[in-house]
Amino acid sequence: MESQQVLTIARDGLLTLLIVCGPITLVVLAVGLVVSIFQAATQIHEATLSFVPKLLAAFATLGLAGPWMMSTLVDYIRSVLESIPTVVG
Repeated sequence: MESQQVLTIARDGLLTLLIVCGPITLVVLAVGLVVSIFQAATQIHEATLSFVPKLLAAFATLGLAGPWMMSTLVDYIRSVLESIPTVVG
């Protein structure tokens, strides 16, 4: 196993991780920004007011993008497992 192969597998893994985590992260970031603006405008600083909408948005995004995320991960794992014979031998 050469160092280039290890770096390629690691790079593909990190890229897959960023692609899969991207939708949830962006939605939670947007909801957090909206909630923060709302809290600043109304002077309401309740911790649960910022936590619950982000949690609900994360679950909704996971429900909508979950099948795509799962298929992306399965494709990556399948490609890694199929490349084992060429990497090892």
